[in-house]
Amino acid sequence: MREFAYAKPASLADAASAYASGGEAALLAGGHTLIPAMKSRLRQPDTLVDLNAIPGLDAIAVEGDRLWVGALARHAAVAASPVVAKAIPALACLAAGIGDPQVRVRGTMGGSVANNDPAADYPAAVLAMDAVVETDRGAHAADDFFQGMFTTALDDGEIIARIGFRVPQAAAYAKFRHPASRYAIVGVFVAKYAGGHRVAVTGAGPGVFRWADAEAALDAGGSLDALALDPSELNTDIHASADYRAALCVTMLKRAAAQI
Repeated sequence: MREFAYAKPASLADAASAYASGGEAALLAGGHTLIPAMKSRLRQPDTLVDLNAIPGLDAIAVEGDRLWVGALARHAAVAASPVVAKAIPALACLAAGIGDPQVRVRGTMGGSVANNDPAADYPAAVLAMDAVVETDRGAHAADDFFQGMFTTALDDGEIIARIGFRVPQAAAYAKFRHPASRYAIVGVFVAKYAGGHRVAVTGAGPGVFRWADAEAALDAGGSLDALALDPSELNTDIHASADYRAALCVTMLKRAAAQI
């Protein structure tokens, strides 16, 4: 790890200014991805902008038909929040299943969503619940936000402020997790609305995606047994083959659907 300038701004505006101060910069929230990358010299920023002193970025509240969660809300705080438990119990359960206690105490929702790891849990919730990602520069609809592996609609230096989940009539998340990392080998989030279901899948492919056939099947109230995903579009790695992931998607969908 080489030398770098360290900034700990007290506002989003100051954070944006520090990020643009010159050279390569990086934003620090929980640090679970960034710090290991810096230690291994995969990331060598000239300036590290620590967001943790900005007040209000960890707030959790319901406004109208949305549950708003601040970008710096820790996984443990989301899991334990009575506001989350009342509005969207499935989101609290999802947060409680992320990593281990040490990860949940430090990791943040905004950092996870901005990083967009293809096996992360929160992106499935964001996409399935038609969330809005608010930043210091505007807002992004969930359907337009995730753009592939570790890629989002965020511009360079754009900072997530909070995420607003459209509160569903019912929702559930089912995950087949890696036994060590607790990342999703396959995770399926199902959200039910008056206008129909939204289903998002994480872990199976190169990025989170909506499963249109599953949504249609749930809307029709029919059997889910005939559903299938094309394995050629899914991941094969040391943890699971694409065929296995395709089968797991159906199993996790059934488990999630059975809870709503």
